[in-house]
Amino acid sequence: MEIPVQLKQSTYSIIIERGCLDRLHQYISLQRKVYIISDDGIPTTYAQQVKKQCKYGFIHIVPQGEKSKSLDVYQEIIQELLKLRFSRKDLIVTIGGGMVSDLGGFVAATYMRGIDFVNIPTTTLAQIDASIGGKVAVNIGNLKNIIGAFYQPKLVCIDPDTLQTLPKRHYVNGIVEAIKAGLLCDPSLFKLIQHGDIFQDYETILQKAILVKKNIVEKDEKEAGLRTILNFGHTLGHALESCYELQDVLHGECVAIGMLAFTHDPILKKQLCTLYEALGLATSLPYHIEDVYNKIVNDKKTDAEYINIVELSTIGIYEIKNIKIEAIKQYL
Repeated sequence: MEIPVQLKQSTYSIIIERGCLDRLHQYISLQRKVYIISDDGIPTTYAQQVKKQCKYGFIHIVPQGEKSKSLDVYQEIIQELLKLRFSRKDLIVTIGGGMVSDLGGFVAATYMRGIDFVNIPTTTLAQIDASIGGKVAVNIGNLKNIIGAFYQPKLVCIDPDTLQTLPKRHYVNGIVEAIKAGLLCDPSLFKLIQHGDIFQDYETILQKAILVKKNIVEKDEKEAGLRTILNFGHTLGHALESCYELQDVLHGECVAIGMLAFTHDPILKKQLCTLYEALGLATSLPYHIEDVYNKIVNDKKTDAEYINIVELSTIGIYEIKNIKIEAIKQYL
């Protein structure tokens, strides 16, 4: 399946096809220098599969985890690109989860003011969410994505076969973003996750979630309005990740808690809790309100006094509110 993403200044395709990792050369030119970024939690065979198709391929492996999404690792990669004499005509390929796509995408966005890059997501979180929409970034300390850009890939290549080695916890981690898409815009997607099998129905879940995000991004590429709804659950979710110092908890697990906090309908809250329990997700996490509040104050979505939040009344009915930062405490 090929899903086109049509933006004002660029158009690219999302390919969803089993085995497409071995056919990357059919979708984009690899007859140039290609710098492949992956992490040590991803099977090394994936990077090798891409390198075999390249005329001049180079592989850079970073340590697994959010700590690698840092300015230090970013600078290390930039220096290596300079040493290898990469030009703006060359290519960066990211293979891995959301951390790798964010890091590699930010490198691509800033190296010589922009170099082509291809995203090959190998986790459910990256396939469903992180690889689509052009948000790229690095962290500062425990503050997530505080330095970043909007920079679109030339291609997203999704091979569902790469999920075979993904642990169940990480598999469910990405399904949370599909739950979010269903709650906001597609009741049929939410019902499929509620009553279906997330493993057997994965490709349908993936396609439906991608279409939700694609339609939103096409209307609002740089989050000037509508795209803000995709932050549902993330205001609290990112703050929780920061409070846990990006360790012990996963992104989707924190966003799941965030969505509960900003859902008003008690019946829907109960349905969410039942679904979380069935998927093995926690319905609450211990935290200190003041700690979380301080993290939210430093969030990139705040200004001096106000913050945008997304509240869900029921499935498909939401509201973007601009509230005083202090008022966020009532949700915590």
